[in-house]
Amino acid sequence: MSQYSLADLAHLADVTPRTVRFYIATGLLRSPEGAGPKARYDDGHLSRLRLIKRLQKDHLPLAEIRARLSAVSDEDAALLVSEQPEPHGTAADYISALLQERGVARRSRQRPLRTPAQERWNVPLPGSWPSVPPVGPLPPAPGPSPDRSQWERIALSPDIELHIRRPLGRDQNRRVDRLVTIARQLLEEDPS
Repeated sequence: MSQYSLADLAHLADVTPRTVRFYIATGLLRSPEGAGPKARYDDGHLSRLRLIKRLQKDHLPLAEIRARLSAVSDEDAALLVSEQPEPHGTAADYISALLQERGVARRSRQRPLRTPAQERWNVPLPGSWPSVPPVGPLPPAPGPSPDRSQWERIALSPDIELHIRRPLGRDQNRRVDRLVTIARQLLEEDPS
């Protein structure tokens, strides 16, 4: 069994040392033998890091990855990593699949050119969001656990942003999607 320093492990797994420390702190990886500069990592750490990266390519959140890895031994992780991964499509393919899964039809018209401001602020083009009927008020979100939450910033226009703490439940994600759609439609309306 090979022994690695933190720098060597991070290099072999193509992650940063900070990422390794974060995964240990959040329970995705077990602690190394020793501490500080004398800490040593083994092949099990390397296999798990590579497996985490593969699962992230499948767009799984870290909480789900942690749950899956809790039932996997180091030997099983090595076997899973050695298997040939399924080819992944592009991000656009993934988004299209999600939209189809949610029943949102893809529009087949040609998209107009984006202005530099729209590019810089990542503002959607008019008509690029599906129309969704308004919903009632959103219920208060239960507080996510601090070890797996992060903030997402959604640009509604060059001057307006919506900040959302992720992850959310499936129902809340659907409602946030509707909220963003409605907000963007309101902001696109001519105020005359």
